[in-house]
Amino acid sequence: MIHELLLASAGTGAAFTWSKRGGLQVSQELPFLHPSETSVLNRLCRLGTDYIRFAEFVEQYTGHVQQQDHHPSQQNQSGLHGIYLRAFCTGLDSVLQPYRQALLDLEQEVCSAIHGCQILETVHKHSCGGLPPVRSALEKILAVCHGVMYKQLSAWMLHGLLLDQHEEFFIKQGPSSGNVPSQPEEDDDDLGIGGLTGKQLRELQDLRLIEEENMLAPSLKQFSLRVEMLPSYIPVRVAEKILFVGESVQMFENQNVNLTRKGSILKNQEDTFAAELHRLKQQPLFSLVDFESVVDWIRSTVAEHLWKLMVEESDLLGQLKIIKDFYLLGRGELFQAFIDTAQHMLKTPPTAVTEHDVNIAFQQSAHKVLLDDDNLLPLLHLTIEYHGKEHKDTAQTREGPSRELSPREAPTSGWAALGLSYKVQWPLHILFTPAVLEKYNVVFKYLLSVRRVQAELQHCWALQMQRKHLKSNRTDAIKWRLRDHMAFLVDNLQYYLQVDVLESQFSQLLQQINATRDFESIRLAHDHFLSNLLAQSFILLKPVSRSHFHLFLPILRALQFLE
Repeated sequence: MIHELLLASAGTGAAFTWSKRGGLQVSQELPFLHPSETSVLNRLCRLGTDYIRFAEFVEQYTGHVQQQDHHPSQQNQSGLHGIYLRAFCTGLDSVLQPYRQALLDLEQEVCSAIHGCQILETVHKHSCGGLPPVRSALEKILAVCHGVMYKQLSAWMLHGLLLDQHEEFFIKQGPSSGNVPSQPEEDDDDLGIGGLTGKQLRELQDLRLIEEENMLAPSLKQFSLRVEMLPSYIPVRVAEKILFVGESVQMFENQNVNLTRKGSILKNQEDTFAAELHRLKQQPLFSLVDFESVVDWIRSTVAEHLWKLMVEESDLLGQLKIIKDFYLLGRGELFQAFIDTAQHMLKTPPTAVTEHDVNIAFQQSAHKVLLDDDNLLPLLHLTIEYHGKEHKDTAQTREGPSRELSPREAPTSGWAALGLSYKVQWPLHILFTPAVLEKYNVVFKYLLSVRRVQAELQHCWALQMQRKHLKSNRTDAIKWRLRDHMAFLVDNLQYYLQVDVLESQFSQLLQQINATRDFESIRLAHDHFLSNLLAQSFILLKPVSRSHFHLFLPILRALQFLE
């Protein structure tokens, strides 16, 4: 009947009659329709009536232009005609096109066949009716259909296997399909949330996204929810827990590690969990409370095991200390020595050998400050993005190009192209993903630029102390006063970044890690830590970050003048 109504709205349909006076109406020979339904359908038929009349008018007057040269008297006999009338009909037809397209879209939606878990949604919706025999029959059908879902859940949550040959499950391999409509350009405007723009906020929410493979150990295959397949009576929060469990189990199943030493991620409770899922399968009616309880039980077991693996066996706190020492410039003496050593080679635009020379300088600086950890230094590598650089081995790329440097723009100096990469050991790569390391890299570049400006100001102060015995003029006093003002600004900015932002946020992160035994809580705390660094360091505040960039460059130029 719905299809007939759509056809009637387009001017056709066997269930409706047409009269020139009354227009389009529901046929009186349909006894199964209630009078109220007939009234509603007749109201909708008014659209079809208007469309038919418009279509007839357009069809009548959009023929070939009549020739009036030999029959001028025909103008009064043939009625309306002419090229202006034809143009009017053409415009009217174009105005009706969105209406026809809307009917086609509705028809496609009505005629689209339900598939996979969508069948569960359809059967569940119709089982909520008031007729006991129909409800009982549909509930039995739904219980049988749930049996297939529980088999897929068992394979996914207990073994990390996605048994979905026909793409019917609500979990799929690959990124999200992006059903959310694309945001307009206005999303780049300030949202009023601490200076965050819409685009930046979406990037922060996607920190958990695994973009590339890690250099030492392959990362997880990326999985995501197929939301259109998720039944409405299963909340998204439960589906995300199912996704997390399967991803974690799948990671353990695919890694070439000594699992006998690490132990099962499910703590050898696979049989217990399988029995619980089988019990749910035997229930005649689906119970969300029981279902979510079992899912939470499995999720908490996996999360606790991951916490033990990450914190106790893989020394997560030690890895965070390494991140802080290098990406967040916690080893200030190292980077001070590096700035002094590499200053001459990074002032000019980078070349093909700059990256090699910079890493040699970095190794030398590490030896100067007695940082001779043979296990740590090979994991760190300074990168240089220069114009024309080719990534020959994309499988070894951990971080991709810097987002601050457009591939079409040649860097003006080696400092502008400098970055830091870190080889993350398994299984810490599920926390320190390439997307996360790229965010750390942005913070690293920003902090290094501040530290470099501060070092130049201190060098300028040293020159001032060396020349203080010389006779100075008024111009020299103005220059040194300018240096004092610049040093005051940069020193306070550096203190704010290191003490009020980095140390404060890092201590909060350590407290949150020590206060939980749940890996998901750790991941969430780390994401908040990183997003707070970006926000409180003014990196996400476009006006402030741009002003800092335009401030540091003139300061460096002014220091050259002062020297």
